[in-house]
Amino acid sequence: MQATLRIDSGRMRADFEALSEIGDTGDGGVHRPTFSESHLAARNWFLEVARRSGFDTQVDSAGNHSARLAMPAATRTLLLGSHLDSVPHGGRFDGGLGVVAALEALRSIQEAGLKLPVHLEAIDFTDEEGTLVGMLGSSAVAGTLEPQHLETPRGGRDNLLSGLARAGLSEDGLFDARREPEELAGYLELHIEQGPRLAKAQIDVGIVTGIVGIASFEVVFYGKSNHAGTTPMEGRSDASLGASAFILAAHDLVRQKHPASFINFGRAEFEPGAYNIIPGRARLALEFRAPDQSEFSRLEKNLTQEANQAADRFGLRVDMLPKAKWSPVEMNEDFQDSFERAANNLSLSHVRLNSGAGHDAEKLVHATPAAMFFIPSPNGISHDPQEYSTWTDCENGANVLLNAAIDVASGGAPRD
Repeated sequence: MQATLRIDSGRMRADFEALSEIGDTGDGGVHRPTFSESHLAARNWFLEVARRSGFDTQVDSAGNHSARLAMPAATRTLLLGSHLDSVPHGGRFDGGLGVVAALEALRSIQEAGLKLPVHLEAIDFTDEEGTLVGMLGSSAVAGTLEPQHLETPRGGRDNLLSGLARAGLSEDGLFDARREPEELAGYLELHIEQGPRLAKAQIDVGIVTGIVGIASFEVVFYGKSNHAGTTPMEGRSDASLGASAFILAAHDLVRQKHPASFINFGRAEFEPGAYNIIPGRARLALEFRAPDQSEFSRLEKNLTQEANQAADRFGLRVDMLPKAKWSPVEMNEDFQDSFERAANNLSLSHVRLNSGAGHDAEKLVHATPAAMFFIPSPNGISHDPQEYSTWTDCENGANVLLNAAIDVASGGAPRD
């Protein structure tokens, strides 16, 4: 049996701290939206560290950044990684930890002199957080990126085009980043949980069995603008009433009929937006998540019914305009077993659980076997400067990733 290797914790921590200084917000978080100055600086840092470590580096036509450890006679590549972009004023562990751990795994394998039957590649995917499109780089690699995703991106068409220009990328070139499935041996990802389950249960490793489906819509209620001081209350066509009623009804719906699902209204805008004008239009940014396809479809149907009922109640019209949709996916069971063997060999407790957040792994499943695992988030906070994981847990996660990668590579990497 292959001996259990361990990463150089001090070296990895120095890398993580150096990365965290790029886009540092001064309160423990980072601000690295896709193709911002700080994001591009973080990606340059990654390439520089990889080159100093003796790895070949590459940037594909979707802007994905990679460090490669080539193996003699290998024909396929095992990907390890995550993303360096962040939400605005987010946390430093989300994504960044997975990239740093992937790079450290490659260095540890290189230093151990292991000869594996697959190449290893640490990869930083473009725009996982959705500043522009959402999982843009991993979708491009997996071949699931479609032209319509670029026509109405969640971050706006102008933002997408200007961001691509800043990064020196072209819209047409995004599709050239696709990898052929026969070239890939799989994808493994380490991530913080971003929730409290592992910490509350005092479990070291959460092996992800599947990732929820996520859909985002712009919901628009149409009424009629008029003078707010002279139009009788009973005669108004107030778009804000439909929007407000829908928000409350949607939350009640999820709590009562979809308890395993989640909903969020992240933005509300009333137009024309003056104190003394009745809103003639109300726009809502809606996102919902569900653990399996049946529940995902049923939730969308029920939310649409609630929106129509709210509009009818106040004499309005409503549109639900789709912005993005990612269906639920299952993680590769053989790779889950590799994570479990690695955790056992490291004497770490583990549990299998579902992911309520989206990750690049959900895109890679369409091109190659893919799986991911979590380490605890003690305060359960993420997408916020207070996001945190102990360094012991970070080190544990990197060691699991390292040994699972060796296990997958040595076992020949299953094909779906």
